[in-house]
Amino acid sequence: QVQLVESGGGLKQPGGSLRLSCAASGSIFGIYTMNWYRQAPGKQRELIATRSSGGTTTYADSVKGRFTISRVNAQNTVYLQMNALKPEDTAVYYCNLRQGAVDSWGQGTQVTVSS
Repeated sequence: QVQLVESGGGLKQPGGSLRLSCAASGSIFGIYTMNWYRQAPGKQRELIATRSSGGTTTYADSVKGRFTISRVNAQNTVYLQMNALKPEDTAVYYCNLRQGAVDSWGQGTQVTVSS
C-alpha cells in the first residue's frame, strides 16, 4: 500500500507562485511515475504534469512553460512549482503515483488564484 501526503496549497494573487509537495511512502518499487492532477469545480480531473522514474516529464498545454514537476527519487517526493498563476488554475491538486495499472492518490490540496 502506498500513502501520499500533499502540502503547499493556498491562496495567491494572479501572477504569483506556489510550490506543491507530495511525499510518498509504503510499497514503492520498480518503475513508476509520479504525477499531478487537478480538478476545478464542475470539471473533470485532468492530468497536468508527469515525471517518470527515468526523468521524462510531460505537461498539459494549459500549464506548459509555467509549471515544473521535479522529483527526488531517493526521497520519493515530487514537487510542482507553479509560476505565473492564473485564476483558471484554481482547483484541488492531487498527487498520483502509478505503478503498472495501480494508482495511488493523495488527499488533495486546494489552490485558489484570486485578486
